[in-house]
Amino acid sequence: MLRSPSLSRRTLIRAAGAVPLLALPGMLRAEEIDVSDLGDITKGAAPIGQPERLARIARAQALMKAAGIGAVLIEPGSSLIYFTGVRWSRSERLTSVVLPVEGEPCIVTPFFEEPSVRESLGVPAEVRVWQEDEDPLKVVAGFLRERKLAARPVGIEETNRYFIVDGLQRALPGAKIVSANPVVRGCRMIKTAPEIALMQLATDVTIAAYRWTYPRIREGMSNTDIGALMAAATRKLGGSVEFNLILLGEAAAYPHGSRKPQRVTPGEVVLMDCGCTVQGYQSDVSRSFVFGTPSAEQRKVWDVVARGQQIALAAAKLGAPAGSVDDAVRGYYTSLGYGPDYKLPGLSHRTGHGIGMDGHEPVNLVRGEKTSLAPGMCFSNEPGIYIPGSFGIRLEDCFHMTESGPKWFSVPPRSIDRPFE
Repeated sequence: MLRSPSLSRRTLIRAAGAVPLLALPGMLRAEEIDVSDLGDITKGAAPIGQPERLARIARAQALMKAAGIGAVLIEPGSSLIYFTGVRWSRSERLTSVVLPVEGEPCIVTPFFEEPSVRESLGVPAEVRVWQEDEDPLKVVAGFLRERKLAARPVGIEETNRYFIVDGLQRALPGAKIVSANPVVRGCRMIKTAPEIALMQLATDVTIAAYRWTYPRIREGMSNTDIGALMAAATRKLGGSVEFNLILLGEAAAYPHGSRKPQRVTPGEVVLMDCGCTVQGYQSDVSRSFVFGTPSAEQRKVWDVVARGQQIALAAAKLGAPAGSVDDAVRGYYTSLGYGPDYKLPGLSHRTGHGIGMDGHEPVNLVRGEKTSLAPGMCFSNEPGIYIPGSFGIRLEDCFHMTESGPKWFSVPPRSIDRPFE
């Protein structure tokens, strides 16, 4: 998703008994917007604790045994946080975790970073350090040898950088390097109740921010002005802003927007794609509406997309391949003359993506994806229609699979005239 560019100053005034209005040309800053009528709705959010992380490690080790993998190597990012709680940035200096098939994990980090790394470590783990003149992959190799895992396949988390794989192969000649997807994806794709609760809360924040922002949109506002309103509301409600993608008029015809100047204009589409995080878990919700009175064509396309969302949800059956959800929507759109396939005007992107700690996670609701839908999986549902040179409509709500089928995190709107009800 695109993030709003930095914002310059704009003056706000408050009309008596009305919402804030813009007084002068310019741009809004989130910190200058009056959000005193909002409050934090996330105060009761329960962070992921040690029991949950230990259960994840146990699940990973069971999957490793099933796949014949001796250890999994993960560098900083959401997967490192997921298993260990360690929040760290990637750099040329390696910090990583080695998850062995049995026993406690091992954190490998520079000597001078150990105290800082331990601050966020959320599970019992051995910590091994390396000095500036040492090779950290030799430390990893030493751990694997001591645990008698050097001869067994080593799984590499899919986002790890190449220098890690290359360094491990040099430090452990003959090592069999394999994908850790059966383990990491096998854990992260299936969300637990605490994860679902945090994703629900993040969605609640985004919906509340939308409802606060919508009546404050005025003719002449820029896309960044609207993004500033959303950002201010999201923060006051307790969320951490992830992205606010606002597309106005023709820009809505291009799923990730345009760099051309955009202003709210009567009779034109406003497409808002916004999300936040709560305790590290994300929301992703899109709404499209018309500022003023919709045309017959705009109303027709909006209604088609609303129907497309419902067709996608109905196709999301337990045990069905994820790609079948995309097939169902694309077939419906083709029957109406859109497309076919990924051609425009029509649905030029997948129907949805996985979501959780990352805004986009495996697997996707896209043609050919054979992964079976199972309880705990979470997806976006966003089968937009885009008409180049004119406008686009995207409605996006996320859902999670339960034992009885899919369940919305946010309920889609029923009408282009009431996009946030």
